[in-house]
Amino acid sequence: MDHLEAGGRRLAFRHLPGKGPTIVWLGGFRSDMLATKAGHLVEWGRANGRSVLRFDYSGHGESSGRFEDGTISDWLDDALAVIRAHGGPAPVLVGSSMGGWIALLAARRLAAEGHEPGGLVLIAPAPDFTETLMWDRFSEEAKHAVTTDGVYHLPSEYSPEPTPITRALIEDGRRHLLFGECFHVGAPVRVLQGMQDPDVPWQHAMRLVEHLAQDDVTVTLIKDGDHRLSRPEDLSRIIAAVESIAG
Repeated sequence: MDHLEAGGRRLAFRHLPGKGPTIVWLGGFRSDMLATKAGHLVEWGRANGRSVLRFDYSGHGESSGRFEDGTISDWLDDALAVIRAHGGPAPVLVGSSMGGWIALLAARRLAAEGHEPGGLVLIAPAPDFTETLMWDRFSEEAKHAVTTDGVYHLPSEYSPEPTPITRALIEDGRRHLLFGECFHVGAPVRVLQGMQDPDVPWQHAMRLVEHLAQDDVTVTLIKDGDHRLSRPEDLSRIIAAVESIAG
Protein backbone atom coordinates (compact mmCIF):
# COMPACT_ATOMS: atom_id res chain seq x y z
CA MET A 1 0.00 0.00 0.00
CA ASP A 2 1.19 3.49 -0.88
CA HIS A 3 0.05 6.96 0.16
CA LEU A 4 -0.43 10.27 -1.62
CA GLU A 5 -0.75 13.65 0.08
CA ALA A 6 -3.50 15.75 -1.50
CA GLY A 7 -5.34 18.76 -0.09
CA GLY A 8 -4.07 18.03 3.40
CA ARG A 9 -5.42 14.49 3.22
CA ARG A 10 -3.41 11.27 3.19
CA LEU A 11 -4.86 8.98 0.53
CA ALA A 12 -4.12 5.27 0.50
CA PHE A 13 -3.78 3.61 -2.90
CA ARG A 14 -2.52 0.44 -4.54
CA HIS A 15 -1.14 0.40 -8.07
CA LEU A 16 -0.63 -2.84 -9.94
CA PRO A 17 1.74 -2.04 -12.82
CA GLY A 18 1.09 -3.51 -16.23
CA LYS A 19 0.42 -2.86 -19.89
CA GLY A 20 -2.39 -1.00 -21.56
CA PRO A 21 -4.40 1.91 -20.22
CA THR A 22 -4.61 1.96 -16.44
CA ILE A 23 -7.91 0.70 -15.06
CA VAL A 24 -8.91 3.02 -12.20
CA TRP A 25 -11.35 1.76 -9.57
CA LEU A 26 -13.64 4.36 -7.97
CA GLY A 27 -15.58 2.84 -5.10
CA GLY A 28 -18.97 3.61 -3.66
CA PHE A 29 -20.31 5.51 -0.67
CA ARG A 30 -18.67 4.10 2.50
CA SER A 31 -16.97 1.36 0.48
CA ASP A 32 -13.23 0.77 0.15
CA MET A 33 -10.65 -0.53 -2.28
CA LEU A 34 -10.57 -3.99 -0.68
CA ALA A 35 -14.19 -4.74 -1.65
CA THR A 36 -15.10 -7.71 -3.85
CA LYS A 37 -15.42 -5.97 -7.22
CA ALA A 38 -12.16 -4.06 -6.83
CA GLY A 39 -10.38 -7.25 -5.78
CA HIS A 40 -11.69 -9.13 -8.79
CA LEU A 41 -10.48 -6.37 -11.07
CA VAL A 42 -7.01 -6.69 -9.55
CA GLU A 43 -7.07 -10.48 -10.04
CA TRP A 44 -7.91 -9.90 -13.70
CA GLY A 45 -5.06 -7.40 -13.94
CA ARG A 46 -2.54 -9.84 -12.46
CA ALA A 47 -3.68 -12.65 -14.75
CA ASN A 48 -3.43 -10.46 -17.85
CA GLY A 49 -0.50 -8.20 -17.04
CA ARG A 50 -2.72 -5.11 -16.92
CA SER A 51 -2.32 -1.90 -14.96
CA VAL A 52 -4.92 -1.45 -12.20
CA LEU A 53 -5.14 1.49 -9.79
CA ARG A 54 -7.41 1.59 -6.74
CA PHE A 55 -7.61 3.96 -3.80
CA ASP A 56 -9.68 5.00 -0.80
CA TYR A 57 -11.39 8.36 -0.63
CA SER A 58 -10.65 10.41 2.47
CA GLY A 59 -12.70 9.09 5.39
CA HIS A 60 -12.87 5.68 3.73
CA GLY A 61 -10.84 2.52 4.23
CA GLU A 62 -7.15 3.18 4.85
CA SER A 63 -7.13 6.89 3.97
CA SER A 64 -7.07 9.65 6.58
CA GLY A 65 -10.02 11.68 7.77
CA ARG A 66 -13.50 11.07 9.13
CA PHE A 67 -16.25 9.88 6.80
CA GLU A 68 -18.75 12.37 8.18
CA ASP A 69 -16.45 15.27 7.27
CA GLY A 70 -16.40 14.35 3.58
CA THR A 71 -18.31 15.80 0.65
CA ILE A 72 -18.64 15.05 -3.06
CA SER A 73 -16.15 17.88 -3.74
CA ASP A 74 -13.61 16.29 -1.40
CA TRP A 75 -13.98 12.82 -2.89
CA LEU A 76 -13.83 14.17 -6.44
CA ASP A 77 -10.62 16.01 -5.55
CA ASP A 78 -9.24 12.79 -4.05
CA ALA A 79 -10.01 10.87 -7.23
CA LEU A 80 -8.48 13.52 -9.47
CA ALA A 81 -5.31 13.67 -7.37
CA VAL A 82 -4.76 9.91 -7.63
CA ILE A 83 -5.64 9.76 -11.35
CA ARG A 84 -3.38 12.68 -12.23
CA ALA A 85 -0.49 11.16 -10.27
CA HIS A 86 -0.77 7.53 -11.33
CA GLY A 87 -3.52 7.09 -13.94
CA GLY A 88 -1.33 7.53 -17.00
CA PRO A 89 -2.71 8.40 -20.44
CA ALA A 90 -6.34 7.63 -21.31
CA PRO A 91 -7.24 5.76 -18.09
CA VAL A 92 -10.39 3.68 -17.99
CA LEU A 93 -12.51 4.79 -15.03
CA VAL A 94 -14.57 2.04 -13.36
CA GLY A 95 -17.05 3.58 -10.95
CA SER A 96 -19.46 1.75 -8.65
CA SER A 97 -22.56 3.52 -7.29
CA MET A 98 -21.27 6.87 -5.95
CA GLY A 99 -18.07 6.07 -7.83
CA GLY A 100 -20.09 6.31 -11.03
CA TRP A 101 -20.96 9.91 -10.19
CA ILE A 102 -17.33 10.64 -9.28
CA ALA A 103 -16.17 9.01 -12.52
CA LEU A 104 -18.48 11.19 -14.62
CA LEU A 105 -17.40 14.36 -12.82
CA ALA A 106 -13.72 13.39 -13.05
CA ALA A 107 -14.01 12.56 -16.74
CA ARG A 108 -15.34 16.02 -17.54
CA ARG A 109 -12.65 17.71 -15.44
CA LEU A 110 -9.86 15.62 -16.97
CA ALA A 111 -11.13 16.25 -20.51
CA ALA A 112 -11.07 20.00 -19.85
CA GLU A 113 -7.40 19.59 -18.92
CA GLY A 114 -6.62 17.65 -22.12
CA HIS A 115 -6.31 14.38 -20.18
CA GLU A 116 -9.34 12.57 -21.58
CA PRO A 117 -10.16 9.15 -20.13
CA GLY A 118 -10.22 6.19 -22.48
CA GLY A 119 -13.70 5.24 -21.31
CA LEU A 120 -16.00 4.69 -18.36
CA VAL A 121 -17.52 1.53 -16.89
CA LEU A 122 -20.33 2.48 -14.52
CA ILE A 123 -21.80 -0.10 -12.15
CA ALA A 124 -25.19 0.88 -10.69
CA PRO A 125 -24.16 4.51 -11.26
CA ALA A 126 -25.62 6.98 -8.78
CA PRO A 127 -25.12 10.52 -10.11
CA ASP A 128 -26.98 13.14 -8.07
CA PHE A 129 -27.74 10.53 -5.39
CA THR A 130 -27.50 13.02 -2.52
CA GLU A 131 -30.47 14.87 -4.02
CA THR A 132 -32.62 12.40 -5.96
CA LEU A 133 -31.97 9.22 -3.97
CA MET A 134 -31.56 10.78 -0.53
CA TRP A 135 -32.98 14.26 0.02
CA ASP A 136 -36.03 13.81 -2.22
CA ARG A 137 -36.86 10.55 -0.40
CA PHE A 138 -36.23 11.77 3.13
CA SER A 139 -39.08 12.19 5.58
CA GLU A 140 -39.76 15.63 7.01
CA GLU A 141 -38.18 14.40 10.24
CA ALA A 142 -34.97 13.42 8.42
CA LYS A 143 -34.84 16.72 6.54
CA HIS A 144 -35.32 18.61 9.79
CA ALA A 145 -32.43 16.69 11.39
CA VAL A 146 -30.16 17.56 8.45
CA THR A 147 -31.04 21.25 8.36
CA THR A 148 -31.33 21.85 12.12
CA ASP A 149 -28.87 19.40 13.69
CA GLY A 150 -26.52 19.24 10.72
CA VAL A 151 -26.72 15.45 10.45
CA TYR A 152 -29.21 12.62 10.00
CA HIS A 153 -28.22 9.08 10.94
CA LEU A 154 -29.57 6.93 8.13
CA PRO A 155 -30.10 3.24 8.94
CA SER A 156 -27.98 1.02 6.70
CA GLU A 157 -28.63 -2.45 5.29
CA TYR A 158 -24.88 -2.93 4.86
CA SER A 159 -23.66 -2.00 8.34
CA PRO A 160 -24.92 -2.23 11.93
CA GLU A 161 -23.96 1.42 12.30
CA PRO A 162 -26.18 4.07 10.70
CA THR A 163 -24.71 6.30 8.00
CA PRO A 164 -24.29 9.97 8.97
CA ILE A 165 -25.78 12.18 6.25
CA THR A 166 -24.61 15.72 6.87
CA ARG A 167 -25.94 19.05 5.75
CA ALA A 168 -22.55 19.73 4.18
CA LEU A 169 -22.84 16.56 2.06
CA ILE A 170 -26.32 17.46 0.83
CA GLU A 171 -25.53 21.10 0.13
CA ASP A 172 -22.22 20.33 -1.56
CA GLY A 173 -23.84 17.63 -3.68
CA ARG A 174 -26.04 20.32 -5.25
CA ARG A 175 -22.92 21.90 -6.72
CA HIS A 176 -22.31 18.77 -8.79
CA LEU A 177 -25.75 17.76 -10.04
CA LEU A 178 -25.67 16.36 -13.58
CA PHE A 179 -29.33 15.76 -14.35
CA GLY A 180 -31.23 18.58 -16.04
CA GLU A 181 -29.34 19.14 -19.29
CA CYS A 182 -27.55 16.70 -21.58
CA PHE A 183 -23.80 16.52 -21.07
CA HIS A 184 -20.94 15.03 -23.07
CA VAL A 185 -18.29 12.69 -21.67
CA GLY A 186 -16.42 12.26 -24.95
CA ALA A 187 -15.48 8.62 -24.29
CA PRO A 188 -17.22 5.23 -24.52
CA VAL A 189 -19.50 4.51 -21.57
CA ARG A 190 -20.60 1.03 -20.46
CA VAL A 191 -23.36 0.83 -17.83
CA LEU A 192 -24.24 -2.28 -15.81
CA GLN A 193 -27.39 -2.07 -13.75
CA GLY A 194 -29.34 -4.58 -11.68
CA MET A 195 -33.10 -4.41 -12.05
CA GLN A 196 -33.61 -5.58 -8.45
CA ASP A 197 -31.43 -2.81 -7.04
CA PRO A 198 -33.21 -1.23 -4.04
CA ASP A 199 -30.68 1.60 -3.67
CA VAL A 200 -30.24 2.81 -7.25
CA PRO A 201 -33.34 1.93 -9.29
CA TRP A 202 -32.70 0.86 -12.88
CA GLN A 203 -34.77 3.84 -14.01
CA HIS A 204 -32.08 6.08 -12.51
CA ALA A 205 -29.47 4.49 -14.79
CA MET A 206 -31.72 4.98 -17.81
CA ARG A 207 -32.17 8.62 -16.88
CA LEU A 208 -28.39 8.94 -16.95
CA VAL A 209 -28.28 7.38 -20.40
CA GLU A 210 -30.81 9.92 -21.67
CA HIS A 211 -28.43 12.69 -20.54
CA LEU A 212 -25.51 11.13 -22.48
CA ALA A 213 -27.17 11.61 -25.84
CA GLN A 214 -23.92 12.35 -27.72
CA ASP A 215 -21.78 9.55 -26.32
CA ASP A 216 -21.21 5.91 -27.25
CA VAL A 217 -23.23 4.25 -24.47
CA THR A 218 -24.08 0.59 -23.96
CA VAL A 219 -26.38 -0.49 -21.13
CA THR A 220 -26.60 -3.98 -19.67
CA LEU A 221 -29.70 -4.48 -17.53
CA ILE A 222 -29.37 -7.51 -15.26
CA LYS A 223 -32.88 -8.71 -14.53
CA ASP A 224 -32.11 -10.43 -11.21
CA GLY A 225 -29.17 -8.20 -10.25
CA ASP A 226 -29.06 -6.28 -6.96
CA HIS A 227 -27.02 -3.24 -5.98
CA ARG A 228 -23.82 -5.09 -5.16
CA LEU A 229 -23.48 -6.92 -8.50
CA SER A 230 -20.80 -9.10 -6.91
CA ARG A 231 -21.93 -12.58 -7.98
CA PRO A 232 -19.52 -14.50 -10.25
CA GLU A 233 -21.67 -13.80 -13.29
CA ASP A 234 -21.81 -10.10 -12.41
CA LEU A 235 -18.03 -9.91 -11.99
CA SER A 236 -17.62 -11.54 -15.40
CA ARG A 237 -19.88 -8.90 -16.93
CA ILE A 238 -17.80 -6.13 -15.35
CA ILE A 239 -14.57 -7.57 -16.77
CA ALA A 240 -16.18 -7.94 -20.20
CA ALA A 241 -17.23 -4.29 -20.10
CA VAL A 242 -13.69 -3.22 -19.14
CA GLU A 243 -12.21 -5.33 -21.93
CA SER A 244 -14.64 -3.87 -24.46
CA ILE A 245 -12.99 -0.50 -23.86
CA ALA A 246 -9.44 -1.31 -22.79
CA GLY A 247 -8.90 -4.21 -25.20
